[in-house]
Amino acid sequence: MNLATVIVTYGNGAEIGATLRALCEQLREDDELVVLDNASADETVRVVQEAAPRARVLESPENLGFAGGCNVAAAASSAPLLLFLNPDAVPAPGCIDALRYAADARPSWGAWQALVTMDSGSRINTSGGVTHFLGMGWAGRCGESVAAAPSAPSEVDFASGAALCVRREAWEAVEGFDERYFMYGEDLDLGLRMWLSGRGVGVVPGARVEHDYEFEKGEGKWFLLERNRWWTILSDYPTALLLLLLPALLAAEAVLLVVAGRGGWLRAKLRAQASVVADLRQILHRRRDVQATRTVDASEFAERLSASLDNPYLGPAMGLRAADPIQRTYWQIVRGALRATGWNRRAGR
Repeated sequence: MNLATVIVTYGNGAEIGATLRALCEQLREDDELVVLDNASADETVRVVQEAAPRARVLESPENLGFAGGCNVAAAASSAPLLLFLNPDAVPAPGCIDALRYAADARPSWGAWQALVTMDSGSRINTSGGVTHFLGMGWAGRCGESVAAAPSAPSEVDFASGAALCVRREAWEAVEGFDERYFMYGEDLDLGLRMWLSGRGVGVVPGARVEHDYEFEKGEGKWFLLERNRWWTILSDYPTALLLLLLPALLAAEAVLLVVAGRGGWLRAKLRAQASVVADLRQILHRRRDVQATRTVDASEFAERLSASLDNPYLGPAMGLRAADPIQRTYWQIVRGALRATGWNRRAGR
């Protein structure tokens, strides 16, 4: 099965050459390669053209963000498989074929990712996304030895956008990334919408890409993380689950205001809250569209969510890990209530 690799660049002239050289060695003659440049001020476009003459280069006059750039580039391709690859994510030999073969080996999956490594392949960057019931998502097993990675393809909550393979029919059915996310959290949202629509999401550990990761990127990142988290919760969570989680969500907001104040990103948190309130009409409209695609009940959807903040980046930063026992107990009660109420596939939208 042929695939279309989509890469969105923004000032990546220093990294994109190595990524493209490693990628092009693995592409088949009928594969596509589309690079969308988000108005880079450096030599990114020139480097792309030199490193990958076969690439179709789309130059946007403005920065569309990761989500918007991916959507435009995907629409410019036609292959049945889409591979979204970060411009600094270098695929190891055999990576592309391993991702390609998963399409036949896992027919129920709508999306899957490569095992993303760092530190010259010695440690895991992400072995698949983990999603907390408060809507926070993070890179699974981040920082652990690659020996801790799954030995075979397995399901995950969401697949990382750093090396994300998606069936085109599934991509089109859920309407791709939401461009309003701009960046951060769009892959989590996509993964949850895949699960809502009855499609699985997984990781293929035999496919590997090298991609170093740095969490701290300033106030702007905190704003997008918090704003997009609420877009995902309010759009993707079935009504029954949302109502049962409302006390925890409100309590968490109070805690996060304190944490944000201590961490120096209170302004970003307040901006995110204000943005969500201002966009509530849009969010509710989106919710109707997302929930209309749902084929699983609230209890099944809840199986994708976690009650532990075991993320090495988010846990310490937010100071919530000490509350793990309380969170686990609360989550057990919520899960039990969902099962007991017997919400059917259409109830609680």
